[in-house]
Amino acid sequence: MDFRRSRTIVPVLEHLEEAGSTNDVLVGRASDLPDLSVVVTGNQTGGRGRLGRVWVSPPGKALAISILIKPIGLPPQSFGWFPLLAGLAMSRAVAQFVPGRVAVKWPNDVHIDGAKVSGTLAELLPDLSGIVIGAGLNLTLTRDELPTETSTSLLVAGAADIDPDAVLAAYLTAFTTLYREFITAGGDPVASTIHDAVVEGCETVGRSVRVELPDGDDLLGTAIGIDDDGRLIVRSDVGITAVAAGDVTHLRY
Repeated sequence: MDFRRSRTIVPVLEHLEEAGSTNDVLVGRASDLPDLSVVVTGNQTGGRGRLGRVWVSPPGKALAISILIKPIGLPPQSFGWFPLLAGLAMSRAVAQFVPGRVAVKWPNDVHIDGAKVSGTLAELLPDLSGIVIGAGLNLTLTRDELPTETSTSLLVAGAADIDPDAVLAAYLTAFTTLYREFITAGGDPVASTIHDAVVEGCETVGRSVRVELPDGDDLLGTAIGIDDDGRLIVRSDVGITAVAAGDVTHLRY
């Protein structure tokens, strides 16, 4: 796979036959690469997800994609929007290939009709000069190959003629467009309209949720919005809580 279409969108795109973690590869090379450099593989053997989870799939049936961004001049408080921006970009890309409803579960898991097809992990570079945003996307896994009962793939969700280059190009196009709009607005999520777009594309807002907080406590309530820092706003019996990090479960009652 030469990813000919995708290579026209970003300044550097390196396709690896195999990688332990595309994030690790890009972090290690970041100082020598420009903004919006990309590493991609169809065989990631040591991928990581949020909250220490492992992302592994059979070779050739998923994409692991990492994008390096170097948002020079942006205030640090704006950095929290990049994972949400990536989730929104992936949802817009996936929606081009499947008939089902595509939405983001806060902060950046992408669902098709409620089943997870993609997850994202953002990592700050050690010297704070930039961020690497990794995404895993299930392409052609069959139902028996999916890691959980609540997972899906483009194939299972009804996509036809799955071309990895076309899928990657759709993601990179959406990501670079949103990223440049955000940069142009000086990292202001409201002025760039990123805030409204993320809220509109997030299926968590308006839902009853259980949030497992980093300290191990559970927060039960209703997700009522996303604030200007990208935090999920939850209304519960104890009042209004802004959640910066946590594992969200959508409740059905």
